[in-house]
Amino acid sequence: MVEYDFDGKVAFVTGAGHGQGQSHAQHYAKHGADVVVTDICENIDTNPYDLSTPDELEETASLVKDEGQEALAIQMDVREEDEVEAAVEQAVDHFGHIDILANNAGIFNAADMTEMPEQQWDDMIDTNLKGVWLCSKHVGQHFIDRGDGGKIVSTSSAAGLVGSPSAGHYVATKHGVLGLTKTLALELAEYDVNVNAVCPTGVDTPMIAGFSEAYGEEMMDQMGEFSGPWSVFDGVEMIEAEDISEAYMWLSSDAARYVTGIGLPVDAGMTSK
Repeated sequence: MVEYDFDGKVAFVTGAGHGQGQSHAQHYAKHGADVVVTDICENIDTNPYDLSTPDELEETASLVKDEGQEALAIQMDVREEDEVEAAVEQAVDHFGHIDILANNAGIFNAADMTEMPEQQWDDMIDTNLKGVWLCSKHVGQHFIDRGDGGKIVSTSSAAGLVGSPSAGHYVATKHGVLGLTKTLALELAEYDVNVNAVCPTGVDTPMIAGFSEAYGEEMMDQMGEFSGPWSVFDGVEMIEAEDISEAYMWLSSDAARYVTGIGLPVDAGMTSK
């Protein structure tokens, strides 16, 4: 594991109840950061698998504390601006500052574009794209007001680089995250804020497991190459959450101080197929 120095830094991680977000929070703590861990901690009706629970969010906070760092756990729905604004204010009141925003929260479900209910579309857009904007808006304003720079890293996807049958709403959000990333990088450059995204392939997390269980082999076959294997390497079906966390750590560190406005593929060659 590469060593990064986040001593004295505070990371604000969304979707931290389990999966990639939990891994990101633990990695920030391993490298010396205190961590604000947030998650909705309830299900979304149009999403067919369980999201994280309050107990899982507290588990993430415990993992941060086990690394010798302070954790602040906040239940927050990224779709609701008043909740995002209140959580950012609570974090700043508690720690005095935020240095890193990790926009990880997201959902993944399926339906053909001509058959998708409007609410399913709206919930996907609001969670995966609007949520990234709202968190970036309020933490970004904190960066501007504080005047000491900052880092924003968001989770796009290999689906932010290619299309996929039966996942057009998801694909739209992940392409949108890249567009938002490039624009925020330009708008926040004068305040010494780096803004980047990571584009993972399939990651072995509760989200992918829940999706597969909910939809079964027929839907996975319908989605074609995007459904897996998510790698060009023999014997590699999916990658691990820690592989994405390492990309987050680099983009959050001074080692990437001149990197901004990019979508970094961590896709095991998937988008080269």
